[in-house]
Amino acid sequence: MTYRYLWLLPVMCCVSCVRQQFFQPDARLPAATGPVLTDTVRVTVGRHYQRGGLHNIFWGKHYRHIWATPVTLPVFDMRKTVPGGLQAGKMGGGFQSTSITLNAAQGRQYALRTLDKDPYKTLPKVMRKSFALNIVRDATSAANPYGAFVVAPLAEAAGVLHTNPRPYYVRPDETNLGPNSNLFQGRVVMLEEKYEGPENLTPAFGSARDLEDSDQMLEQRYADPTHQIDQLAFARARLLDLWLGDWDRHEGQWQWAVYEKGGRTLYRAVPKDRDQVFYRFSDGLVPWLASRRWAVRKFRTFKPKYEDIGGLVKNARFIDERALSEVSRAQFQTIARDLQLRLTDTVVARALRRFPAPVYAQEGARTAAALRARRSELPRAADTFYQLLARHVTVAGTDQAEHFVVERQSDTATVVSVYRIPGKSEKAPGDTLLYRRSFHPNETKRIVLHGLRGKDLFEIRGEVKRSIRVDVYGGPNEDAIINTSRVQRGGKMTFYYDTKRGNTIVRGHDFKDKTEHGVSMHAYDREGY
Repeated sequence: MTYRYLWLLPVMCCVSCVRQQFFQPDARLPAATGPVLTDTVRVTVGRHYQRGGLHNIFWGKHYRHIWATPVTLPVFDMRKTVPGGLQAGKMGGGFQSTSITLNAAQGRQYALRTLDKDPYKTLPKVMRKSFALNIVRDATSAANPYGAFVVAPLAEAAGVLHTNPRPYYVRPDETNLGPNSNLFQGRVVMLEEKYEGPENLTPAFGSARDLEDSDQMLEQRYADPTHQIDQLAFARARLLDLWLGDWDRHEGQWQWAVYEKGGRTLYRAVPKDRDQVFYRFSDGLVPWLASRRWAVRKFRTFKPKYEDIGGLVKNARFIDERALSEVSRAQFQTIARDLQLRLTDTVVARALRRFPAPVYAQEGARTAAALRARRSELPRAADTFYQLLARHVTVAGTDQAEHFVVERQSDTATVVSVYRIPGKSEKAPGDTLLYRRSFHPNETKRIVLHGLRGKDLFEIRGEVKRSIRVDVYGGPNEDAIINTSRVQRGGKMTFYYDTKRGNTIVRGHDFKDKTEHGVSMHAYDREGY
């Protein structure tokens, strides 16, 4: 059993057996029977999460009352829900939600996903038939099932690209979803645009020419120096995540709109899958223990005060490190203050009206108050986020030749610049600068440079009393490093990792040669898989 499941052990004292029939058979209220003859129905998303007082003391009230609240939703209709109709496509491959791709006119695609989840596949096989399965299933109630539907107007006001999810009820006799129609029958679902490929572009994307997954984007980013991430746009999207308390923002939760600008290909982030906004987890004894820093730290509860920024951003560490390496402290503050101006009380109030009326009556005022309080503290949260990112910063090149320059300008400033080295057949461009950022020792403890493929040149220069450690990974091709820097205090501050043969090395004063006969140091996780 891995550490992430250790928090399940206390259940032995208060749980006796597994519930064989966990999920409600039909989202309609129990009195409803027979075929659906109207365009709207009264449903509960998950009345099976409703529990008594003792259970709630141990496991938390979460949003159980919202899962069990009757609301009126439209009935999903393959012919009418989207103009021109929909046709069933491939089933999705998610571990918790049941999903299917639906094909519309002109190549457009949508994703249909159940709001309720079953984390059966996330557990080790030995635990899938134990009481632990129902405990993990029960934790789904920590999410507000209607939270995702209020995000679109907030993202629009914030200047962040977004999807536009809508809730529906699937008839118990629906058969147009293909061989797996039974998995959706009688369920409450979310219909959301599937932003993949140029055919799914809408006017909201302006001059974008394509839409790509994170792995496609990263592959091209590291192959070609003219392909770059719009890091300021991503920083804006990530601060919106912090404000909403959305902790589940790993690289698979993003699409990327592709733009051509000034000879460069720019990628702008499009968040998707907003299932975990307004998360409420730590209101019971066991989940409170489970969400401590030494346990499952990422399960952060949405409160008026930000709760553990480090835990809140943990799931997105991989993509944050690759898509925020350029953003300065001042830029984070500028974006945070701009968001404060954009996300007004009026914007918040209108967005929260996207909750179904009975849900708004119970959660609208509390959610609005928390958003207002978090908005006032957003610059401070942004600064904490920046400091977490700044401790160790990785600057990666591409598979083409680049020139990395590290200038130890003073005891308080180390500037890293990356230039493109044009090929022999190219005319030298007027401006080859790809990257530049100034680092400060009181914020950053280590800078890691990855040349990747290509014949790269690394220059480290400057004489100072103290400075930041710089680790240089040359990559599999022949590289050159010239170190003329001198750091008077703190020992060696320039470390070079590469193979023993084929590289040009000028060691200088504070240089540590870490070259080896093997090639393990050339590994760099480009895509997170």
